[in-house]
Amino acid sequence: MKKPKIYKRKVIVIPVIILLLIFAGIQFIRPVITNPPVTGNLKVPHEVQTILRNSCYDCHSNETNLAWYDKIVPVSWLVAQHIKEGRSGLNFSEWDKLSAADQKAKLWESVNQVSQGAMPLQSYTLAHPQAKLSQKDLKVLENYIWGLRVNNKPQDTAKIKALNNQTEELKKVEKSVKIPKTPNGIAYIADYKNWGVVSTTQRLDNGTMRIIYGNDIAIKAIKDKKINPWPDGAILAKAAYEEVEDEDGNISQGAFKQVEFMAKDHIKYKKTNGWGFSRFKTTELIPYGKRADFVIECMNCHKPMEKNDYVFTLPIRQ
Repeated sequence: MKKPKIYKRKVIVIPVIILLLIFAGIQFIRPVITNPPVTGNLKVPHEVQTILRNSCYDCHSNETNLAWYDKIVPVSWLVAQHIKEGRSGLNFSEWDKLSAADQKAKLWESVNQVSQGAMPLQSYTLAHPQAKLSQKDLKVLENYIWGLRVNNKPQDTAKIKALNNQTEELKKVEKSVKIPKTPNGIAYIADYKNWGVVSTTQRLDNGTMRIIYGNDIAIKAIKDKKINPWPDGAILAKAAYEEVEDEDGNISQGAFKQVEFMAKDHIKYKKTNGWGFSRFKTTELIPYGKRADFVIECMNCHKPMEKNDYVFTLPIRQ
């Protein structure tokens, strides 16, 4: 005998009512998203400011403007996390807390991520299509950043002298001093300068260049075209140097500034998406970071490159 239609309706309606009650109930567990005071806003041309406010400020400022659907749980949980991470990595409303050099560096880094399509996050633009940047917007940002570039002085004798004096100094530090590990336990690797060169990058905002080296495992992965993901044991070293320019405009490596390491081990560094980060600054090779959680800063910076296994600079040849 067939069951009455009324019974079937009850079977369907009751679970729906329960789900609606649960949905209504979790709305009371909504995260608190506040806008702290603006201590020092970014000062840039109006057209640049307009683009940044439209595409960046909701996550990277204390002037977050939430849409109605951003306030609904569980979406609001994700939004709150995005804002927390965004403000910790870059906050345009607390621009006065950065030095002039760091301000330029953050702008350069931001436009670089936008150019590569890493920012704004796709998960954000899907719900906020108005935040997408047009090619015209990107050109405005790139032109502004280009205007901040450092113009190298051809045959700068001060830089050449600094390089000559520094070379022996760096060798002495590497040989005679036991260099401390970074707070997360990663040691300096002096041999990185003998590794294969993966690529080079230039920072026009501060007149420096970067040379990216890879250990044997990293170089083999590049040759085998197996870098997404990179294999465990691969280590990338990014060394920053002053630029030395000759009268013909050719750029060469100058004095050493710092070196950063990315070591792949998907188990050991599981909390930072399989990568261990470290940085050693100046010829004294001073480890960066006061506590082990300094890696959060590194991971927040590399997070937009998730599709490239969190690596910004791809090999020149693959």
